[in-house]
Amino acid sequence: MFLLRKYGFYFLLFGVLSDFLTPYVLGFFFPKLNQLKMVISLFGEVGSPVRQSFLLWSVVSGTFFVLAVPALYQQFTATSRPLAILLSAAVGLYGLGDCIFTGLFSVETGEATWNFSTWVHNIGSGLGYAGFLLFPLFLILLYQKQGALSQVQLYSFLFGLSILVAGIYGLARIPALSHRPLFNLLGFWQRLSFFFNYLPLAVLALQKIKSGT
Repeated sequence: MFLLRKYGFYFLLFGVLSDFLTPYVLGFFFPKLNQLKMVISLFGEVGSPVRQSFLLWSVVSGTFFVLAVPALYQQFTATSRPLAILLSAAVGLYGLGDCIFTGLFSVETGEATWNFSTWVHNIGSGLGYAGFLLFPLFLILLYQKQGALSQVQLYSFLFGLSILVAGIYGLARIPALSHRPLFNLLGFWQRLSFFFNYLPLAVLALQKIKSGT
């Protein structure tokens, strides 16, 4: 546990880099997949030439996030134990629900009905993404309690950007809008949304690694 607390923010940074870079690295081996229009989960579909690599690396990325949880909790529990739990749970849920479950419980979108694997995958993914999106909000509340105004402003700005782009991504998923200009670039908006979700995690990890705390 001591090592997890000591190196937890390195694990957090590794998780961000691993999860963010996976579709771009695997994209070299899946040239038929249009990154601007197709969602990342297609890398793990049945028939994908990189299916096994994508599923395996999803588990690896998720493990990094889960290993970062003790350090996050330890860092902020003195400020507010409930908020520290929520902050840690947000990262843990993403690592477990949206990464590890993606690797262990993959789905085939062509299936007419949901089986057990599909239920686990989709529920885990939904909970994980919620944690992913709300992480900076919990961080803002913690820094408010610490009176760290510059940090509140920084993460409020990053949170606003992530919500804005996530909103556009959500609109692009609506069938009535999906064929309109810009909205037809679903893959682009998903990747851009994820970038702004990753950013608060990466910034926090770099700040803590630099400060040695």
